[in-house]
Amino acid sequence: MAKNYILDADTANRKMQRMAYEIVENNLDERQLILAGIRESGSVIARNIQQLLKQISNLPTELITISLDKKKPEEVLITPSIDFTDKVVIIIDDVANSGKTLLYAMKPLLAFHPRKIQTLALVERTHKTFPVSTDYVGLSVATTLQEHIFVETTGDAVTGAYME
Repeated sequence: MAKNYILDADTANRKMQRMAYEIVENNLDERQLILAGIRESGSVIARNIQQLLKQISNLPTELITISLDKKKPEEVLITPSIDFTDKVVIIIDDVANSGKTLLYAMKPLLAFHPRKIQTLALVERTHKTFPVSTDYVGLSVATTLQEHIFVETTGDAVTGAYME
């Protein structure tokens, strides 16, 4: 099946910039944000969002990485290990498919009683099988169950997204 590109690098960057502004608008009264990128592509997007937030706001951010294996969802690794108590956490992933990955990433954070957990996805599929909403969405796409969405990255750059 051929790659059907739905985002190029410029459009992806504009989407991330818009989401950064939305994050600031929705968190004006907060003291700090924790950006939790789901490894690999979600971490790249989180680093980009952090840089964009630094350009438009004085709101301090801390970047962490969430590593998980969907086949062993009980084994979630958060690095660096920090206390999320009464903090605002934004979980960042490249594609929100079923919602399962976001739920797996959220679960260990709940033990710390964060003040607020928000979610961000560069691309969101409109049909979820798990009850997770995405607070910040770059692009929402209606797909069939057989179609899959992939985000491409090179280093710290998002270079595009396509559907197969």
